[in-house]
Amino acid sequence: MILFTVAGYKFAIAAGAVKEIRGMEGLHPFRLGGISARIDKLKYTMERDGTTYFVVDAGTHFCLPVSPPSRVLVLRNSPTAVLVDSTDRMTEISALHALPRAFTCDEREWYRGLAVVGGEVVPVVNPGAFLSKNEQEILNAGLERLGGVAVG
Repeated sequence: MILFTVAGYKFAIAAGAVKEIRGMEGLHPFRLGGISARIDKLKYTMERDGTTYFVVDAGTHFCLPVSPPSRVLVLRNSPTAVLVDSTDRMTEISALHALPRAFTCDEREWYRGLAVVGGEVVPVVNPGAFLSKNEQEILNAGLERLGGVAVG
């Protein structure tokens, strides 16, 4: 697992879900007509190896207070990257615990479960929840209309 922080909150993501951890250089502000307003968590795009990645602000995604991101997690097998405040370290977890019933609505999609790391309970994020398949299709269609690079 890779531990990362957003707005002072710690999260974990499977290390296999992350292709690359990088700085914020090379990001381009995302502006695509009405789509920008409909998907407000989408802040930037970036190009890597001929692929357009859509960069989601994790704070906006998780409905957290505004905080200054400094790192980008480029996800594997997805045209998605995620802005986070910082990355902490890699660690192993012994168990992934089911979400309690108190987690409702979007939270049930955002998280795969909970893990205990160093005596703290840390939510383990679902990498596929940052941009849904429907949101990816809308974005790809918008890029194709503008003659941009289609992603797959």
